Amino acid sequence: MTILLICSGGMVTSKNVGLAVPDWPTTFGYNMFLFPVSKWVGGILFEHTHRLMGSVVGFLTIILAVWLWLSEDRQWVRNLGVIALGGVILQGILGGLRVTMMKDEIGIFHACIAQAFLGLLVFIALVTTSFWRAISNATVNLKEFPPLKSLAIAITIAIYVQLALGATMRHQHRDLAILDFPTANGAWIPGTGAAALAKINAWRDTRGLSNVTAFQIWLQMAHRFLALIIAIAVIAFCIRVGRDAPRFAALKRLSIFWVTLVGCQIALGAWTIWSNKAADVATAHVALGAVMLSFGVSISAICWRISQRALGYPAAAGPGAPHSDPVRA
Repeated sequence: MTILLICSGGMVTSKNVGLAVPDWPTTFGYNMFLFPVSKWVGGILFEHTHRLMGSVVGFLTIILAVWLWLSEDRQWVRNLGVIALGGVILQGILGGLRVTMMKDEIGIFHACIAQAFLGLLVFIALVTTSFWRAISNATVNLKEFPPLKSLAIAITIAIYVQLALGATMRHQHRDLAILDFPTANGAWIPGTGAAALAKINAWRDTRGLSNVTAFQIWLQMAHRFLALIIAIAVIAFCIRVGRDAPRFAALKRLSIFWVTLVGCQIALGAWTIWSNKAADVATAHVALGAVMLSFGVSISAICWRISQRALGYPAAAGPGAPHSDPVRA
């Protein structure tokens, strides 16, 4: 549901209809849940649907937090449920402030918190599985896992920063600063001096596009450079897993899927540029970025779990934990 909510938010931003409903928490004066379906038209459809989906995620998070508190024997997991509840409340408030204060900066923060919230939910889902409790019994080379953990965490952080850069570009509600790929304004390293910008903006004016600044060009270039770094790092991680943990089937599959997602994400990124941020393509790019982050969180958590053994910490599998080897799961 949270991934669907992120997709919904992506459509709102891509279509620039975040203010289609000008009031909050009401919707044109109606109680949000009683707003007539007949009035769900145009941009109102996307914005109002996003609000309703946010409410559903909020209600589900309340259920999750209560359920964890009542049934979970690990205090830190119960605390994660409380943090998730606080996060979804914060998200709702930020979404409302974005409407009432009409500040794009709040929208960027709103998008970043959404991705962090998704990562937290993925982690909660993982640690409440029997696989998580059994993972401490995996037969692996313990010496290799601390470096794998560090690489996985670094990649996951880089993906999060990449999502933040993308959110910053999207919430400017402008045409893309660079409309060609793999080159950038006809060059591998675009010029951003006064003369170069004047030439670029003159070209854009003839096509009815908004003017750009050097900051906007380099923001998009930073997004590209970081994408390249992430792609190389994910491939390197997959190779290292195949070399250092060849019998850990679950981690091998996750890392292979991660590489596949990187390839698809780069293709979607190029398509987004060529289409000048077509709403459906740009939203798919955001959604796949969220999935990549989810994989990063899962892989990092698994590597962290195993690396605890390498550092001499007890497995602490917990009561009722299965003793099967998850390597062949």
